[in-house]
Amino acid sequence: MGPGLYSDIGKKARDLLYRDFQTDQKFTLTTYASNGAIVQSRIGQLYFLLTVYLWLQAELQYLHEYTGISASVGLNSKPLVNLSGVVGNKVVAVGADVAYDTATGNLTKYNAGFSVTNADLIAAVTLNNKGDSLTGSYYHLVNAGNNTAVGAEMTHSFSSNQNTITFGSQHALDPSTTVKARYNNHGLASALIQHEWRPKSFFTLSTEVDTKAIEKSSKVGVSLVLKP
Repeated sequence: MGPGLYSDIGKKARDLLYRDFQTDQKFTLTTYASNGAIVQSRIGQLYFLLTVYLWLQAELQYLHEYTGISASVGLNSKPLVNLSGVVGNKVVAVGADVAYDTATGNLTKYNAGFSVTNADLIAAVTLNNKGDSLTGSYYHLVNAGNNTAVGAEMTHSFSSNQNTITFGSQHALDPSTTVKARYNNHGLASALIQHEWRPKSFFTLSTEVDTKAIEKSSKVGVSLVLKP
């Protein structure tokens, strides 16, 4: 097992702290077809949307025992070129991610990251937003049997000189139901419960409360995802 791809650096902590949290007051039904069609309806904003995404892009991934490389290019006259690479092994990985816009001749993204992984602990440090923000994250699998895990993330913005610290946890009530919670230093507390009622199909109920302005209404989100 090699170091994986650049997108894997810090992914466990990001997924725990941010994935599936839905704060908009809307109902979403999404189905993914094998031909790329996405049908989405929302109740709350009162509209129906049918969209077909045609991703004209070529992508190449190379995974080796000590290297992981990903390259993609848009298939148009002035494509966006993205290249990322990681070196290391299953314990230590360091990498970079850059994107070049051939239309403007500018680098639109350049990030770097470092991670350390063992059986139940992952720590990562990434430099993002063209060097403007530094993020450190931590993920710890407490109990693999019920998928109990804790995580934390701290991000420092050099331009605004502000810090954001987020803590979170997750726990599987049963093989089909998971609960998650998170809190950050700005006073935002969030929680969700997600149930996989059939393979790849999820119902998620989440809420967010500003503990520094408790008189305000909390935000509630409901999401229903159907995948073939």
